[in-house]
Amino acid sequence: MPSWLRVVSPIAVGLLIVVAWTLYVQFGDAPRALPSPIAIGQEFVLRWGIIWDDMLVTGTNAAIGLTVGAVLAVILAGLAAAWRPVDGMLAPLVAALAVIPIVAITPILNTMFGASSQFGRAAVATIAAFIPVFVNVLRGLRQTRPVHRDVMRASAATSAQTFRMLTLPTAVPYLMTGLRVAGSLAVIAALVAEYFGGPSDGIGTSIATYAKSGRAALAWAYVGGGILIGLVFFLVTALLERLVTRHAPA
Repeated sequence: MPSWLRVVSPIAVGLLIVVAWTLYVQFGDAPRALPSPIAIGQEFVLRWGIIWDDMLVTGTNAAIGLTVGAVLAVILAGLAAAWRPVDGMLAPLVAALAVIPIVAITPILNTMFGASSQFGRAAVATIAAFIPVFVNVLRGLRQTRPVHRDVMRASAATSAQTFRMLTLPTAVPYLMTGLRVAGSLAVIAALVAEYFGGPSDGIGTSIATYAKSGRAALAWAYVGGGILIGLVFFLVTALLERLVTRHAPA
């Protein structure tokens, strides 16, 4: 596929969706909660100042959750790969965290740490980011082939040298994949967490507030702000993956 077609194709599809959406709102039986893209765009421009402030709150919680979750995941995955007893203890814990519903744990965390604290929201984003990074890193640390380890052992390499020259380069692509997935999950978790108590700022809280008050266009403008946050996280993690894995071993 030509490079220009990869750029033009999504833009064309997006324009077709906007045109179809506008026609449906203007001439179809659209619900009141579905404003036209023009009205949404006007609200987005007019209210950009307050939308940006709430985007910073949500983006900060997602960034904290992604960073803390990734660091904890890498440390615990390294321990699990090195010692089987640790792996046995962490496996049921990670499985339990993977199935925890965000809508169930968020109100509990917000109540524990107070209605004025962002800690509960960042903690939910941390849990969401932890799972994919842990699973991918643990898998990557176990991908070294026995023949490669035998070569390192025959070369009298120490455990630290084997880890630095063999195990770590093999696991890096898996880490980058986990971060790319975790970035989107952290944003989603931070947005969802804002629906259930806590401070009155953030994209999720504003969407719920303006949707209930009948200001659908402004609520959808905040949805656009949430989409921008998700795109930024995805592009940053995808670029980081591209840069780090450019010279990674196959």
